[in-house]
Amino acid sequence: MHRAPAFGFILRVPPAANHALHRRLTVHYSGQVQGVGFRYTAKTVATGFDLTGTIRNLPDGRVELVAEGPSDELEAFRAALRDAGLAGFIRDEQLHWADAMHQFRGFEIIR
Repeated sequence: MHRAPAFGFILRVPPAANHALHRRLTVHYSGQVQGVGFRYTAKTVATGFDLTGTIRNLPDGRVELVAEGPSDELEAFRAALRDAGLAGFIRDEQLHWADAMHQFRGFEIIR
């Protein structure tokens, strides 16, 4: 589900129609990404998208995002994170795309 802010409607695609098209996106964010509300913002933003996954701080100072859903939803989610005020904290993003493993329920912060 993706809320189109400009028009205020929700686009729904039947789950059976897009289940096979789901992808897994892993993003490692570097910069000033810990201690600034990055994970909590990501969890809040994720509610407007048709995706599942996790986000967590890594010991080396990066944040790891693992999300599954339709590719267009994942790309829109990445853009929405930047638009939600996180762009100034991100120095670099390392992306890895793979086939979805369908192991998540919802979107969770790992502590």
